[in-house]
Amino acid sequence: MDKYIGKRLDGRYEIHELIGVGGMANVYRCTDTIDDREVAIKILKDEYLNNEEFIRRFKNESKAIAMLSHQNIVKVYDVSFGDMIQYIVMEYIDGITLKEYIAQQGIIEWKDALHLTTQVLKALQHAHECGIVHRDIKPQNIMLLQDGTIKVTDFGIAHFSDNATRTMTEQAIGSVHYIAPEQARGDVTDGKTDIYSVGVMLYEMLTGKLPFDGDSAVTVALMQLQSTPKRPREINPGIPIGLEQITMKAMQKVPSDRYKSAAEMLSDIERYRLNPTIVFNYGSSFVDDRPTRFVASLKDTRKGDTRQVENTGNYNSEDEFVDDDEDKKQRKPSYYAVKGVLIAAVAVCVIFLLIALFKGCSSTQPKDVNVPNYIGKTLVEAKEKNENNFVFEIKSKYDESKEMGVILEQDPEPESMKIKSGSTITLTVNGTDTKVSTPFVTNFGEKDAKQALKDKNLMAEIVYVENLKTPKGYVIDTFPKAGVQTMIGSTVYVYVANGQKAEQVVLPSVDGLLLPEAKLNLEELGLTVEVQYDDDSKEAKDTVLAMSPLQYGKVEKETKVTLTVSSGKGDRNTVNIYVDLPVNAVDSVEMTVIVDGAIDPQYSKTLVPEYNKTCTLEFTGSGTSYVIVQLDGQVYREYSIDFSNSTVTTTASHDYIADTTSPVESVTDATDDFYEQNTNPDETVSDITPVNIY
Repeated sequence: MDKYIGKRLDGRYEIHELIGVGGMANVYRCTDTIDDREVAIKILKDEYLNNEEFIRRFKNESKAIAMLSHQNIVKVYDVSFGDMIQYIVMEYIDGITLKEYIAQQGIIEWKDALHLTTQVLKALQHAHECGIVHRDIKPQNIMLLQDGTIKVTDFGIAHFSDNATRTMTEQAIGSVHYIAPEQARGDVTDGKTDIYSVGVMLYEMLTGKLPFDGDSAVTVALMQLQSTPKRPREINPGIPIGLEQITMKAMQKVPSDRYKSAAEMLSDIERYRLNPTIVFNYGSSFVDDRPTRFVASLKDTRKGDTRQVENTGNYNSEDEFVDDDEDKKQRKPSYYAVKGVLIAAVAVCVIFLLIALFKGCSSTQPKDVNVPNYIGKTLVEAKEKNENNFVFEIKSKYDESKEMGVILEQDPEPESMKIKSGSTITLTVNGTDTKVSTPFVTNFGEKDAKQALKDKNLMAEIVYVENLKTPKGYVIDTFPKAGVQTMIGSTVYVYVANGQKAEQVVLPSVDGLLLPEAKLNLEELGLTVEVQYDDDSKEAKDTVLAMSPLQYGKVEKETKVTLTVSSGKGDRNTVNIYVDLPVNAVDSVEMTVIVDGAIDPQYSKTLVPEYNKTCTLEFTGSGTSYVIVQLDGQVYREYSIDFSNSTVTTTASHDYIADTTSPVESVTDATDDFYEQNTNPDETVSDITPVNIY
């Protein structure tokens, strides 16, 4: 059993279980008793407590993460760097690695691949803006939560861009399948190094395969430096051209040919998402457009034959390129022999150097430890507390005064010397032989079955299986079966009923649907739906943008599915309306502005058209609005605003009737004049519409 499980660190962090094992540290699930929350604690392994390089890396990780604050980067809550233990307290993430998800899904649908890649890029954009380069981006360091959120972890080999860059000659950095060429060579690394790794991850998600794979780390490293991967569409023809272009641009060998930043790659992904038929104009980044050169072969040089024509294609530093003047010169055979030897020597040195680097990187020196005391313990107890991974060689010896199965002797003797972790220790166990019968535990409860096996000096390994005939939590059978003779200390597999597996359904694609239709599709499958709104989306209100868990995955019925839906606020814009004022208005006018049926007091004011030919009205909003402008109570102009594309349409224009200020001699005279001007002989007075006379 792990020595930390069940312990409490600094009187605060209760350690429950080991959830991850890394090269230099182990990760545990813990409870923070003060803040009452689950946390993950990363504890530096004991063998590295005196290793300055590993301590530097461990502290560097805590420093790097502590500088960052982003929803897609794991949070750090606390650190402790004591002499006896060094640990980092981090956010607990209940999920799986992206590598595990890729293994489950095989090929990931391109919309989901972009959803995940976008989150990684946003995290890297934040880190790069803070001056931190991760340098170990790979699916194993990306955690995927149930709701589809990702968290970037493990900044153990990150460096600060204003510090000196560490190189491959000091230690192998990153994982060979995702490492950038300049990182493998030990050149300077920057944000574009992480971009390359993101490109490899995107390639793997879209095709289900790594761009480079081989029998050894050295082989893969050389392929990263020299080889060109298959295009993703050769493996998966369903990948759109634009997405293939994005992937290959991120994976360019020369850093300057890649995206200059995470933000630039995000921009192209957004352009592609809005128009999946887009084809990017990346120029000659993906093709070799260098001119054809004439190269004299060794055979033709000796004979003085006509020069052969070769295309420069994919070449490396070992290829020979000769200009037209040099082609005319004849080389001696000794020249080519010496050159061939030198090239071969350089290649061998490079290969051996890479082998040494990767061996030194992938292996760690076993630590020296005191020989533990196993005498008086059972073999099961010895195996349970085997923290240093010792290999036990079992011998038998009978002592009637001791219990059967107890360890009587050991070689080396306890505390007699220091040995390497992983060494072999010979244990002499009390018994006439080293075999026992597997006990009958069928229909036992899980706990009772484990104890019965332990009493027989056997290790129990629980395997849960779907079964409806046996009550849940009870033993169905064992292997070896009951009564079979087996070596003491060996493992017995105990098959425990886990009840009926919940019915699973395949999640449909609901992206682009309106919320009512999407909810109906999911609820018909027996799923529950939760909605969260995205205020930044420019899609129409209630349009489904994403779903968690991701589409096409299998989930149990009654699983909660979270839909990310556009709130419709993303098309919020500001537009101006320029109202031309009437030329026939002599004095001031009272303007009233009505927006969607309500008076806007901001623009209800007095204007003097003689001095102001136009009036500017500014509106900010989303969707559409209807605006009416009144002058002196008369409807003057009517407008329609579409905020999504910032357009204003004049829907109606009305003449302004100015008030007259001329003196009126008498109502009768005015009325008579009006009648004379506005009546026909055939009309009666009652047919004429009355008007107000001022």
